[in-house]
Amino acid sequence: MTKRFPETALLLTIGCRLNQADSALLTGRLKTNGCKVLSPQSKEQPDLVIVNSCTVTAKADSKSRQAARKLRREYPASKIIVTGCGAELVDTDSDRDDDTVDLWLPNPEKGRIIEHIRNLYDDNVTGIAVRLSEDLATNDFFEETTAEYPFKSRAFLKIQEGCDNFCSYCIVPHVRGRERSRDRDEVIAEFKKMLESDFHEIVLAGVNVCAYKSGSTDLSGLLNELTQLPGNFRIRLSSTEPHPNNRHLLEVMAGNPKICRFMHLSLQHGSNAILRAMNRKYTTAEYLEFVNMARELMPDIHIGSDIIVGFPGETDADFAEELELVKKIGFANVHLFTYSKRRGTPAAVMPDQVPSKVATERFKKLKKITDASKLEFIEQHKGKNLQVIFERERSGGLIEGWSDNYLAVAAPKGTAELNTIATVTPVRVDELNRLRV
Repeated sequence: MTKRFPETALLLTIGCRLNQADSALLTGRLKTNGCKVLSPQSKEQPDLVIVNSCTVTAKADSKSRQAARKLRREYPASKIIVTGCGAELVDTDSDRDDDTVDLWLPNPEKGRIIEHIRNLYDDNVTGIAVRLSEDLATNDFFEETTAEYPFKSRAFLKIQEGCDNFCSYCIVPHVRGRERSRDRDEVIAEFKKMLESDFHEIVLAGVNVCAYKSGSTDLSGLLNELTQLPGNFRIRLSSTEPHPNNRHLLEVMAGNPKICRFMHLSLQHGSNAILRAMNRKYTTAEYLEFVNMARELMPDIHIGSDIIVGFPGETDADFAEELELVKKIGFANVHLFTYSKRRGTPAAVMPDQVPSKVATERFKKLKKITDASKLEFIEQHKGKNLQVIFERERSGGLIEGWSDNYLAVAAPKGTAELNTIATVTPVRVDELNRLRV
């Protein structure tokens, strides 16, 4: 007899912190309905496989689809659902004719995944494909479930969704919808449950968490409320924007030790001409002013960023400006990308597309600078006391973890308990990419 609902599921997450938060909500929904979510290391054959996909770049989209094909080979008898941003851009002819995937589930349908799973396991339903989502309402939203992190040492709390910026290169507003915020009361209730589950670091996740606004509560107000809760914990912000209205946010961060000294602040380019072509909403001078203010208030803050090279129309002079600005700022970490065309965005059809050879050479030059500034940030913290959550034991009698300003550090075993916050002087401060988040 065919099962009417899976007993076991395997969940693969590709992409950003928001996807991690979405996957935790999916896990909560599955567990509430009696489905056991397997560890990624499990040898058990799952009844259901869910790929929470990414499509922010062509490479990420390809990785998501390759993952689905690989999982089909590994688990030929399993039902496979692909959800997330990659499911928003399925081609109705080629993708639906591919028997790799049983169900493409766009982002807005994640909240109804249990209903879709039941339909998928109904003997009378075959060849399901969900219609692509339309624009979503911009009012507060509810998840009506609790995120579950059975295999993580930190939790990601989804507070915001969507984007109104419509940068000319970016597909995100088209696959995530317009800006909207999660209901304040639901956010606080889930935060409390995460503390009860003994998470000591909680990451507030969204496309742009600075856009959070539920009723009269903005991000600064939410942080003030959350940090007043009792307990030994810290809060980390995911992606933020260098908007002048966010200056108050810096003051809130600087005045509260429970908020990590960390900002991932998207720059995207160091030339004003290219920023205008990208439809970004600030100048290089405004960005630099914001960074300087952050460092004045929090001298050891980790400033990370996303930067693109090879954007259409980028001249040698534009790239030279970018090099100089990146040198001046001295980022602690950079996600560096060569421009990738995304179908459906204005930049994909812009004139003066930069040849891949030129873009690759520019990437190499800029990477040398960003690697050097990363190492300089690391060197500045050797011998300093750092607030650390140690997450795992390593060979050589060491424990390793992350500082509040996002440095991978190590100390002798016994220095501190795992998964608690401790102030220590590490014996080693490593490259930021040594440990995975």
